[in-house]
This record gives sequence, C-alpha cells and structure tokens, in this order.
Amino acid sequence: MADIVVPMTIRDLTRADLPSCRWSGSPTHLVSIATALDRAERGEVDYLCACPPSGFPLGHCGIDYARSPGAGTLWQLAVHGGLQSLGIGTQLIQAAEQRIRGRGLGRAELAVEESNPRARVLYERLGYAEFDRETQGWDDQTEEGYFVRYETQCILMRKELGPER
Repeated sequence: MADIVVPMTIRDLTRADLPSCRWSGSPTHLVSIATALDRAERGEVDYLCACPPSGFPLGHCGIDYARSPGAGTLWQLAVHGGLQSLGIGTQLIQAAEQRIRGRGLGRAELAVEESNPRARVLYERLGYAEFDRETQGWDDQTEEGYFVRYETQCILMRKELGPER
C-alpha cells in the first residue's frame, strides 16, 4: 500500500485556531496557549502550527526568546495523537529553528520529560543533545475541574544552529 502524503503548511497560530487545538490539552493548557499568543503580539515568542490544506492545526510549537540568552527555547511542542510519527513534529522543529536563526540566534533549546523517551529520540535524531536536567511544573485541570500541580523531571537539550539554508 502506498503512503499518503498530505502537504503541511507551517504558519503562526492565531486566536481563531484555539478552539481547534482542544486535542492538545486541558482548558488550562489552552489558556496558556492564549497567554503565549499575547506574548507573540509583543514579539517575545513565536507560536507556530502545522496545518493540512483544511487549515486545521494538527501540531503546534512555541518558541520563547526570553528564557535563555542567545537561544530560542521550544516549548509546548505537540502533534495530534493519531498523527504522530508522520513527520509533522520534525517539520515544526525545522520551522522553529529557521525562526530562531531569523532572529540572529545560534542555538535552540528544549526540555523533554524523562517519561517521554519517544520525543527524546526525535530530538536526538534532529541533532539535540542533553546538557542538564531540572524539575519543571505547571498547574493543570482535571476532567472533574479540579486544579492540580503537575511536576516532572525534564532533560534539557540544545542544538547549535548553523547558518540558514
């Protein structure tokens, strides 16, 4: 059977896209994306999405330019569960790296949860290497509506970016 190839466009995520991103997390997560879009309007971050011709976001990724001097820090990288391992995450990361280079920065960084070896393999395949570890945490909301604090151990990874191609 032949592979089906669907062209993807990487573009800036907009507020109009937020209802289409419910697949990516809880209502609290969507509020954090909305907050990131506020920061994007101020030029502090970029927030990208990957879309097929329908325009429906199937993946998204933030790039924070304030977290680490000299680097763009990727965060909230997510691809719709049924479409993982099809190259969408790779396309998002490559577009994010291009944005980082476009800002005159030479390094990309990210954190991956220790409990997510599949993502770590992707990042390593794309040239990211571990440089540290830290505990990270954020507030989340359960299905019942309760707020909980989620804490996890993360592997910090970085990649030196070459010149734009």
